[in-house]
Amino acid sequence: MAKVVCVLYDDPVDGYPTTYARDDLPKIDKYPDGQTLPTPKAIDFQPGTLLGSVSGELGLRKYVESLGHEFVVTSSKDGPNSDLEKHLADAEVIISQPFWPAYLTADRIKRAPKLKLALTAGIGSDHVDLQAAIDHDVTVAEVTYCNSHSVAEHVVMMVLGLVRNYIPSHDWARNGGWNIADCVARSYDVEGMHVGTVAAGRIGLRVLRLLAPFDMHLHYTDRHRLPEAVEKELNLTWHPTREEMYGVCDVVTLNCPLHPETEHMINDETLKLFKRGAYLINTARGKLCDRDAIVRALETGRLAGYAGDVWFPQPAPNDHPWRTMPNNGMTPHISGTSLSAQTRYAAGTREILECHFEGRPIRDEYLIVQGGNLAGVGAHSYSKGDATGGSEEAEKYEIA
Repeated sequence: MAKVVCVLYDDPVDGYPTTYARDDLPKIDKYPDGQTLPTPKAIDFQPGTLLGSVSGELGLRKYVESLGHEFVVTSSKDGPNSDLEKHLADAEVIISQPFWPAYLTADRIKRAPKLKLALTAGIGSDHVDLQAAIDHDVTVAEVTYCNSHSVAEHVVMMVLGLVRNYIPSHDWARNGGWNIADCVARSYDVEGMHVGTVAAGRIGLRVLRLLAPFDMHLHYTDRHRLPEAVEKELNLTWHPTREEMYGVCDVVTLNCPLHPETEHMINDETLKLFKRGAYLINTARGKLCDRDAIVRALETGRLAGYAGDVWFPQPAPNDHPWRTMPNNGMTPHISGTSLSAQTRYAAGTREILECHFEGRPIRDEYLIVQGGNLAGVGAHSYSKGDATGGSEEAEKYEIA
């Protein structure tokens, strides 16, 4: 019998939903590049329901227990007294989400001798020390593409929200005001602006496609250059390095993975390369940015606004300065966990578990680490090393 530990975020404060705003989801057959959606043998949940919180259990309990395995679901993940710590010693599979990450540091992996699979229900496995996973022959997998379009839509929303000064304007209306001058004193049009993405993978390229109809000038940088046909189709300008791109953009959006080469790539020095008054969007990972450098850039006007839903660590401590810095559009990490996305990443998690327990190969596009090395999409997108340092700060978060 195996133990499967599933770390999910807490239920809504007023209880697990009994009804939903919509009755169904649009039907999507495949992703734009031809990759199929998750294909588990079965699912035990209703699409469009809340699966990513503790009571939702990713729809996995019936399946896991039908195999005779133990299934532990918890939101308690940080600190020495957490439920996750209590189950490390005999966990074979640990499932986590980027939105409420179970940080699998080198120390935790060392204290989990039976661990065979670290499974990310979503995209982005930087909360796992990949080097430690390599060294201990732990397979790391994630459900690639399951929420890429969800995140891209969130990016577009945040671009428009910052540039049009939407959040402060909404606050004036909600609080009974009609302060038009206050609302528009920081409001501009995106038309004609230059927008650039750091990384043009599934999320970054989707962002560019969504912004093209706004008549923005589109830029990108990526270590894997896009095909010439795509560049011509969208009239893209490619930049060999991100530093060369920053200075020409009014809006920069970060859509790259976190690994040692990208950790704190936005800092006091690189921010000097940005246009004064540029906007920065980050739905990738909080640790791509130096926390305090972002605050300083907003306070001095180097940046006109910063929006994102990723922090470091997660959940962010209550005193994290991004909660209160000027001209921010921060949210909790929600971009990739819409009810639509949850349906896909829950199904993908089930597919990966089926492969693991049946001894079948996991799709290459889902693999990050396998056989003591980077594998599949992980070899394309990540570098070896560890980006979990400092994650113990998540223990400081207190539910308000």
